[in-house]
Amino acid sequence: MNAFVIDAFEFCRINGSREGVTPVAEMTRLTKDCVDNSGTLAWALVGGASKLGFPQLTLSVSGTVRLICQRCLTSFAHHIDASTLLMLGKDDEQADEIEAMLDDETIDVIVGTRAMNIMDLVEDEALLALPHTPKHGVCPDSALLDAAKSEKKSPFDALKGLKPE
Repeated sequence: MNAFVIDAFEFCRINGSREGVTPVAEMTRLTKDCVDNSGTLAWALVGGASKLGFPQLTLSVSGTVRLICQRCLTSFAHHIDASTLLMLGKDDEQADEIEAMLDDETIDVIVGTRAMNIMDLVEDEALLALPHTPKHGVCPDSALLDAAKSEKKSPFDALKGLKPE
């Protein structure tokens, strides 16, 4: 994976901005959840400061990955369109303080570093955007699924033959 390493605090101080397109194949953790390595993810990272003066990063990730439907077990294209606001603390203690101060579930507080890999953040956001149970809205060929449901027999059907007449 191409490493884009930034000093997160300096990036936020200068209101830095980076964007790019990365192949899914370069994201080893993400490919474990995908059917194949096809597709790309477009991303944008913008640095700045919060109203309270803390450094923050705004990360957007979009693209399409191929997942397995858990209903019909065929692959389908899942579109990722995610955005997150990451507030930066200098250490775990400060991150905890900021999180308690904000009391806002929509803002993630992380520990920033002077050598932060942007691609790790992009991959994390893509993984968080995957559905817990991937499935089609409507499966394309439900005939196989319907046939499996109709063949389903009760485990008690076998006991009927054992019953004396």
